[in-house]
Amino acid sequence: MKTKLYFFLWICLSALLIACVDDNIEPDVVPVTGVSLNKTALALEIKGSESLIATVTPDNATNKKVTWKSSDTSVATVNANGEVTALATGTVVVVVITEDGAMTASCKVTVEPAALLKGTRTILAYIAADNTLASFASLDLAEMKAGMAKVQDSNVHFLVYIDDGKSPRLLELKNEKGAVVETVVETYGSRNSVGVSETQEVFAKVFSNSKYQADSYGLVYWSHGDGWLPYPLRAGTRWVGQDKGNGDNRMNISEFVEILKSAPHFDFILFDACFMQAVEVAYELRDYTDYCIGSPTEIPGPGASYDVVVPAMFSAEDAAVNVAKAYYEPYAAKYNEGKGLSNSNWTAGASVCALRTDKLVDLARITKQVLPGAVDNARLRSLIFDYDKRRGSDGLQDGHVGYYDMANMMKEITDNGGYLTWRQAFDAAVVYWATTSMNYSAYIGMFSMEGTNGVSCYIPSVSNTVTDKAYRSTEWYTFAGFAALGW
Repeated sequence: MKTKLYFFLWICLSALLIACVDDNIEPDVVPVTGVSLNKTALALEIKGSESLIATVTPDNATNKKVTWKSSDTSVATVNANGEVTALATGTVVVVVITEDGAMTASCKVTVEPAALLKGTRTILAYIAADNTLASFASLDLAEMKAGMAKVQDSNVHFLVYIDDGKSPRLLELKNEKGAVVETVVETYGSRNSVGVSETQEVFAKVFSNSKYQADSYGLVYWSHGDGWLPYPLRAGTRWVGQDKGNGDNRMNISEFVEILKSAPHFDFILFDACFMQAVEVAYELRDYTDYCIGSPTEIPGPGASYDVVVPAMFSAEDAAVNVAKAYYEPYAAKYNEGKGLSNSNWTAGASVCALRTDKLVDLARITKQVLPGAVDNARLRSLIFDYDKRRGSDGLQDGHVGYYDMANMMKEITDNGGYLTWRQAFDAAVVYWATTSMNYSAYIGMFSMEGTNGVSCYIPSVSNTVTDKAYRSTEWYTFAGFAALGW
């Protein structure tokens, strides 16, 4: 009897143990055995894009996650969905890698030149670097040469004025059968490169020279920048351009406009300088260029990747949009939330906007129509995203101006109907806007760009500062009707 009882208990215990084991059995894991792509070779023109499709085998593999890599992100990038975007002529290999088993497949991507220009084009890059940016000037000049090597058009002229505090000079870079030849057009003695007469002299050497006259023109202005704000109001501010070779000289937008009056009409002006995509700046320049390209906040330390940007400047169609993309996309490809950040490894992202200036008059008109009767300035300044992160360690303002997101502001101060009307006009003016999820400020480090729209504007304080008074001198303030708010 005791033996039968022991046997019965053993059977029950065994069943219990089996049940416990069964409860912890994981479903079978099906490992990845391979991956393939729908194409092993792909040809794209510059600015073209196409998606590659990865097929992981077997079909019932448990983990089908993959990552994508490009062997040269200056030629072509690939995003997390396998979309390949061509940036510059050359050949790259795009590889897909499975998370499970690290299986790979590759596609050879050949990027061909975009369609040749139908007419001639002359572009001047004006590098005012006799300041703290001097070390970047020679690096960007080298990138410009690398970019010019990719320009196949024979009917183009690319000139570079460079003042890095050593020997100011005007150069022409020309692609002669794949080799870039640098020719010295003019040399200059020590000078203030942001002076009106000095800049006009360089512009005349280029744009009044029959050798460089063209069907279309572009301008790159490279230096420090501080949006619309005139200098001097207080220490620490820059408008556009700084020269410290003899004192501290800076160029105001009013002076820049004076220079542009004697220059040809530009297809685009690219500001490779901080804070320049402000509506106040673009509105002042609306009669002198079709597009303004720049950032509403601080730009990356190294500035534009000219090995990619230069070919985009000479693209046959949509040059302004192509330039904006060529500025942004190399930084987007390297973006890693600022980890391991350095000027030679810029992982902190970027933000770039291109504005169509002929739409700004309509934007000003509609802005004036939808403005409310009154606004609480102090509250508004506290609510709206501010691209200007300049603050001292003690929390006090350190050169801070306040470059507020214009669309955020208009949404806050108008009703829904008014904002929708205004937003249509805004979207017609903004032909390109892209930003990484975070950007970098030299003052606070990484900061979120969530909810931004690419164009800044000023919101006056309640204390009627010299900055507030200067703001009232801008044409945007007048034509957009902000006097009605008591601003």
